[in-house]
Amino acid sequence: MSEYNNQPITVVLTGRIDSGNAAAAETEILAQLAGKGSVPVRLDASALEYISSAGLRVILRLKKAFPDLRIENVSPEVYDILEMTGFTEMMDVVKAYRTVSVEGCEVIGEGANGKVYRIDGDNVVKTYKNADALAEIQHEREVARLALILGVPTAISYDVVRVGDSYGSVFELLNAKSFSKILAKEPDKFDWCVSEYVGMLKKIHGITVPEGKLPSIRQKRLGSVKNLKGVLPDALFEKLLGMTEAIPESDRMIHGDYHTKNIVLAGDEVLVIDMDTLSVGHPIFDFVNMYNSYIGFSEYDHDVVLKFQGYDYETSKRFWRASLAAYLNTNDENYINGVEEKIRCLSYAYLIERSIRRGLDEEGARSLWIGRLTEILQRVDSLCFEAAPEDGGAQNELVIEADTANLEKVTEFVDARLEAAGCPLKPKMQIDVAVEEIFVNIAHYAYTPGKGNATVRVEVSDDPVTVTLTFIDRGVPYDPLKKDDPDVTLSAEERGIGGLGIFMTKKMMDDVSYEYKNGQNILTLKKTI
Repeated sequence: MSEYNNQPITVVLTGRIDSGNAAAAETEILAQLAGKGSVPVRLDASALEYISSAGLRVILRLKKAFPDLRIENVSPEVYDILEMTGFTEMMDVVKAYRTVSVEGCEVIGEGANGKVYRIDGDNVVKTYKNADALAEIQHEREVARLALILGVPTAISYDVVRVGDSYGSVFELLNAKSFSKILAKEPDKFDWCVSEYVGMLKKIHGITVPEGKLPSIRQKRLGSVKNLKGVLPDALFEKLLGMTEAIPESDRMIHGDYHTKNIVLAGDEVLVIDMDTLSVGHPIFDFVNMYNSYIGFSEYDHDVVLKFQGYDYETSKRFWRASLAAYLNTNDENYINGVEEKIRCLSYAYLIERSIRRGLDEEGARSLWIGRLTEILQRVDSLCFEAAPEDGGAQNELVIEADTANLEKVTEFVDARLEAAGCPLKPKMQIDVAVEEIFVNIAHYAYTPGKGNATVRVEVSDDPVTVTLTFIDRGVPYDPLKKDDPDVTLSAEERGIGGLGIFMTKKMMDDVSYEYKNGQNILTLKKTI
């Protein structure tokens, strides 16, 4: 029993507690707790072999007397009884965990919160840096199940174990090896790794996550930027903050720690691991972590990436650029460089803020990052770029400044998707008119007198073939459907100016709907083609 000083009192349960000895056991327990008041009580069940209904009644009475009661180190057999009778719902019940050693085991993956070791031919264990990692393990299990259901190939933990002073999750990963190891040991597979790596990333970014299932990463990254006030010149700080705030919210899946140690080849199947960082947001937030994994952390000391990923800095840079080009579906170096500069803005912002927040001795690296960020901020005016193609197909989402000068780009973007869907000429013309009316309206009124971005999303569904266009902006809340339709029977002299754009859109589309959600105007148009 632990010393009492407003600390939990531990009582050890041993052997059997049944109808023959339950009363005596209860008397003994209460004697240990006498005079302690309403303190947290921990029942250590590591030596408890059996419990009957009589023993359960003892625990129930203890729970009523000591509301903070918790049962720890429960064997699987006893846990089954507690779970069956609903005790696991009434109080905290913690299973006993078998102990696993990772000494001498091969590291096959590593993320922000832990490492993955191979413990035998069939199984791996992910260890956690946090000594009290049970909540993290439960979270990762839940998000991994969600990811698997939504179509991301990943492994689900089937057991929780003790590893040293912390905990680990056990997974079955037969013959798994990370992409880091493949790149380091099999350089001839470089192009294959790029293709599989980017294909998986596009699959992830192409998934729409049901509302409330995953946290948004945008606010977290915005917080990092806000912490740079006083670190950057005021004008550049305000510019970076404004551009970050202009990144739209998104319901698309983000991995959060996507690098080659977290992509593994298990047999002939490519899997994503380390799922505890899953969130939703714009793809740039995944690229921020990717850039830092391959270049940012190693820009000052090139040996960092060799120690972490297992391959040299030149390979890391080449893999990063090849992956970015493949994701963007272009070999246009100017375009790739432009997107990379947007990514680097937030990458350096995170590195600088992290270094300061953690009090790290990285003065040289921090100076380098601040200098690079200051230089890039002179040139970059927006952090948005086109979202990832879903499953490697055509991009279905465009984020672009709401400016009438960009109307042609928006129309070309929509027309390319309509052409791919085999859209006939008449509905295509009607859709083009609607796109022009809505985008121009956003450009003229959403952000006046300032500037902001618009998101244009094109989705095509079957049975019947239907095009859904979604326009999203973070401008002034405005529902255009509330505006009265113009009276088209009036003469030219009697009719007012304006109002025809949304009227035409409603007439030409099969359905038009509006909602204001999460600070965004969302206008959705549907047309069966």
